[in-house]
Amino acid sequence: MDLRIPDDDLASCVSCGLCLPHCPTYRVTGEESASPRGRIAAMRAVQWDGLDADDEFTGFMDACVQCRGCETACPSDVPFGSLMAATRATLTTIRPASVPRHRRIGYFLLGRPDVVRAASRALAVAQRVGLVPKRLNLPRLPLRQAPLQASGDDVWLFTGCVMDAWQRDVHRATMRVIEATGAGVALPGPQAGCCGALQEHAGLAGQAYHMAYRTVTAFPGDAPILVNSAGCGAMLKSYGEVLGTRGGEHFASRVLDVHEWLADRMDLLPPPAHRLAGTVAVQDACHLRHVQKAHLAVRTVLSPYADLVELDNEGLCCGAGGAYSALHPELAVPIRDRLLASVGRSGAPVVASANPGCAMHLAAAGLRVRHPMELVAEALGPA
Repeated sequence: MDLRIPDDDLASCVSCGLCLPHCPTYRVTGEESASPRGRIAAMRAVQWDGLDADDEFTGFMDACVQCRGCETACPSDVPFGSLMAATRATLTTIRPASVPRHRRIGYFLLGRPDVVRAASRALAVAQRVGLVPKRLNLPRLPLRQAPLQASGDDVWLFTGCVMDAWQRDVHRATMRVIEATGAGVALPGPQAGCCGALQEHAGLAGQAYHMAYRTVTAFPGDAPILVNSAGCGAMLKSYGEVLGTRGGEHFASRVLDVHEWLADRMDLLPPPAHRLAGTVAVQDACHLRHVQKAHLAVRTVLSPYADLVELDNEGLCCGAGGAYSALHPELAVPIRDRLLASVGRSGAPVVASANPGCAMHLAAAGLRVRHPMELVAEALGPA
């Protein structure tokens, strides 16, 4: 069966095993089938040897967090992310049940900001009357939120779908920090509701393409597009490949994680009105560290305002993985436990995370998690 993976990419893995310590599912299970090397061997067996893409194979692929930590560790530059994307896209075509209908509908509706906001308000009401099971580990959702107000056109802020509905205060803090440099912030229209990352991770390539196409049209001009969600930023930077157009490539060239943009403008940021009390442990979101390679910028931006401590886990995944923690709690929880132990050893009372999924997953375990932009805005004092 053709998984639509270029043979050269599939052959690039030399099975050296250097990726194994960096794979969260392998670390938890110790099973070869749960490692990048094992998954690539399974892909080869299907594409080269004609084995069936059966339930067992689908399960191996579905259990991957897609953290891409293996790519950072790999000396052969195996493009594991694109291998997994092609495999999952093929599986959703030949085995539609691998992504049930209700999940497909849910992913599609993420591109409708009005639907996301209405559903979030309904969920917030349900929380207040005790109808939302605690096992879902959802944050306390706001009943209502004041709209964001654009302040100029020097840069765009990508607001996204769930993050805008559930964590708009992070956007507000991000705008406060950007504006402190003297830049004005523009906001996109509703067609930029969702970046398509969750859809791509699920293998719904058509939905991901649709989300990408709509998003590109929402950011005219050449101004930088700043993103405060690591997963969204990684997806937006891949639009050249997703869309296969010059327009997609131009859009991707404009995208920066907000910390990347700020790191080059630290001389424009005011000194802290007060330095934050206590230490802050920096948790590297996988798609910021392994895909965007921009995790050091978080430290550059935070260090003038807080005393930072490094975790001793070498950037290992927290287990959030977009929707992974909800779909695979049996793996996501023990993956998270390793990070919790690292945070405990650091002694830091606060964890800084630049990705909303990671923040919610860690907060559900009892950690006090803040977005770096919230911390900097707090240190800057009132606007």
